[in-house]
Amino acid sequence: MKKYQIYALIALAILLYWFVIPAVLTHDVQYLAKQGKADKIPSIAYKVWDYYMKGRYVSPNTPPEALDKNKNPHLNKMIEYDAEIGAASAPIWYVALEAPNYPKDAFPEGIPVYYHFDGFSGDVHEMNTINHFIGMDPMERGAPYLRMIAPYVLVLLAFAYVLFILYDWKWLNYIMWIAVALPFIFLGFYAYWLYWFGHHMHDWGAFKIKPFMPTVFGDGKVAQFTTHSYPTIGFWLLLAISFFTLLAIISKNRYLKEKQAQ
Repeated sequence: MKKYQIYALIALAILLYWFVIPAVLTHDVQYLAKQGKADKIPSIAYKVWDYYMKGRYVSPNTPPEALDKNKNPHLNKMIEYDAEIGAASAPIWYVALEAPNYPKDAFPEGIPVYYHFDGFSGDVHEMNTINHFIGMDPMERGAPYLRMIAPYVLVLLAFAYVLFILYDWKWLNYIMWIAVALPFIFLGFYAYWLYWFGHHMHDWGAFKIKPFMPTVFGDGKVAQFTTHSYPTIGFWLLLAISFFTLLAIISKNRYLKEKQAQ
């Protein structure tokens, strides 16, 4: 195999394992469970969701009956006990919020919420409750169409990798730049929606605060709440995808030039 094919295969493997497979095979699981349509969830989605949720954050509010002996959640039990179901793909960014009414022993690092390409996980309900007090919309208002089409976009991107590996078409290099830019595309949308939430406050909030820009990276303060906003495993995986894709593009360009020179 040529160098660019190896680099592209590594990037594709990361994309498939951590993003495409869980996002596609568990697509609409959160929606169907919330709508009481668990019978429409395919059987493979239960297995995939259970597999990817091993070792993930489990809310203190999750019923113990929905967890196994290793404290891992099971989708069928989560649905049965009406527990909060998160996205199975790799979480990319997280926000933790410390509030006076949430004890440190139950929430040692605050109330965490994880952002994915295709949804959320963590203590989303708790975060929405706190946001309600300051007149902020629930998190589900953010990027609804982007979250809906994310699995399809990821599949198309994975298909582009396959074409890039198999064929020497130059236009494929330009598509690969989308993969290189994935971490920055995510950050751009993330920052935009934080701005949107902070500048679309409602009067029904118990605490009146002026429009503000929530902290994108680092620690911040909102009223009496302390916020922490940092990348998590999915973001570092996106950087790895970006890095290996960039190597693949550079390597393939060199290969094509050498091929033309022969």
